Amino acid sequence: MTASHLLVPVPIPDRVAALIGSCIPPHILQAEFDADRAAREVRRFRGPLLGVEDQADREQALADLARANKVLAAHHPRLAVLPGSPF
Repeated sequence: MTASHLLVPVPIPDRVAALIGSCIPPHILQAEFDADRAAREVRRFRGPLLGVEDQADREQALADLARANKVLAAHHPRLAVLPGSPF
């Protein structure tokens, strides 16, 4: 019997992360970075009282996220990044 709720996340050493990253095509890595940045931007512009410029910035971030997710999902469907996800 395993206790998955007791598992502690372990950080990945930089060399291991670099090795993993070297196995992924460069355009997928770039899309992952772009999706993560766009998801953070979308979370920044939340709330009912956004100004016109903030709404435009949020729409641009959503478009960037959709574009990056399209590339990620073409590579593997579970790579897509959601604005509210912790990853």
